[in-house]
Amino acid sequence: MPKLVISLTDSKIKSAISMQKKSFEKNIKLSDGGGLYLLLDKKGGAYWRFDYIRPITKKRATIAIGVYPSCTLASARAKRSEFREQLAQNIDPTIQKKREDETTQYKKNTFKVIADEYRKTEELEPSTQRRNQFVWDKLYAALGDQVITEITPTQVLEVCRIYERQGKTDSAKRMRSKASQVFRYAISLSLCQFNVADQISRVLKVGKTKHRAAITDEQQLGQLLKNINANVGRGDIAIDYAVKILPHVFVRPGELRGAKWADIDFENRVWKYTPPKTKNQTALQHIVPLSDQVIILFKELHQITGYTEYCFVSMRDQSKTISESTINKRLKQYGFENGETTGHGFRATARTLLDEVLKFPIERIEQQLAHQVRDMHGRAYNRTKYLEERTVMMQAWSDYLDRLMDKYAK
Repeated sequence: MPKLVISLTDSKIKSAISMQKKSFEKNIKLSDGGGLYLLLDKKGGAYWRFDYIRPITKKRATIAIGVYPSCTLASARAKRSEFREQLAQNIDPTIQKKREDETTQYKKNTFKVIADEYRKTEELEPSTQRRNQFVWDKLYAALGDQVITEITPTQVLEVCRIYERQGKTDSAKRMRSKASQVFRYAISLSLCQFNVADQISRVLKVGKTKHRAAITDEQQLGQLLKNINANVGRGDIAIDYAVKILPHVFVRPGELRGAKWADIDFENRVWKYTPPKTKNQTALQHIVPLSDQVIILFKELHQITGYTEYCFVSMRDQSKTISESTINKRLKQYGFENGETTGHGFRATARTLLDEVLKFPIERIEQQLAHQVRDMHGRAYNRTKYLEERTVMMQAWSDYLDRLMDKYAK
C-alpha cells in the first residue's frame, strides 16, 4: 500500500524552516506528493524540487523549480502539474526546460544587447565615444530590438541609405562599419553565422574626400604666425600657448590638449607620450624633440599651469583640458575664415614645407608625424630611431617659422 503523504501548507513549511534554522543538523525533505518536495538545507535555504522517472531511460531524475517563498506553494504545484502532463506525453521535463531556456536566450540576443556588450570591449577616447554615440543611437532605433540572426542585409542597407540620400556618405559608412563590428562580435560568440553588414560594403556610395584645411603658402603662414603671437589674451591663457606651440610641434591637436607635465622632459628637451590613435595597436611611445622656441613657451606655461596634471588645463574648470573646438575657434579669430586653416592642418603644412622647402627626408618627417614608416626591407622604423636627425629638423622648422613671421608680417 502506497505511503500516505499529507499535503503541505504554508504554516507547516514556515514551522519546519524555523526548526531547521535552530538545529542545522541535516537536510530535510518536506514532501507534497506526486514527486514534489521542498528541500530544507542545513543553512536554512528552502528549494522546490520535482523527482520523476525519465520517459526513455527510466532512470530517476530531479528538476529544480524555485526557491521558497519567492516561488510559492501554489506555483510549485502548478509546475508539478505541468511536468506530469509532459511525462504523460513522454516528454522529459529537464530536456523541455533546456529547450525553453535556449529559446528565451535566443530572444534576448537582439542587436542592441549584443552591441552593448561589444561596446564594453572598445578602448576609445571619450571624444571618440561621443562622436560614435550618434551612430549607435540611429542603429538602435532601426535594428536594436531585432534578434541579430533575423536581420537582413537589406535592413542594414536601408538605415545607412537614410543618411546616404542626405549626402552624408561618411555617416552612412560609419553606420555600416559599426554594424559590421557588432556582427563580427556576435559571430565570435557563436550567436550568429553571417556578417550581413559586410555584404553591403560595396553598395554604399563613396563620398569625396575632404582634406583638412592647411596653409602651405609662406606669406599666409607668416601672417598667421604673426597674428598668433600678437593677438593673445582673448580667453583661457592655455589656449594662447596651445596655438603658439602647435605649429612648431605639428602633433594632432587632441594629443597636444592631453599633454601632461610628467611627460615633458625639460632636461633632455623632449616630450614623450603614446598617441591615443595608435596605443591599442602598437603602444609605442612617440617622441617630440622640443626646439629652443618651444622650450621657452613650455617653461612660461609651466609657471601658470604647472601645479596641475595637464599642460593645457582649462582655466574655467581645472579638472579638464581645453576643449576640442577652442583651437580652431582661436585660429578663426586671428583673421582667417572658417575652414581656411585648422589645428590639424598644421600637420599637412609641416609635411609639405619640410619636404619641399627645407628638403628634409620624407621618412623623418613621417616619423615625426607619428605615421608608420617602413625601411627598404619592409620593417617599421622604431620611433626612437634617428632622434638626433629629427631634433635638428625640429629646430630648423622652428627657426624657419620665425623667419616667415618676421619676413611676411604686415
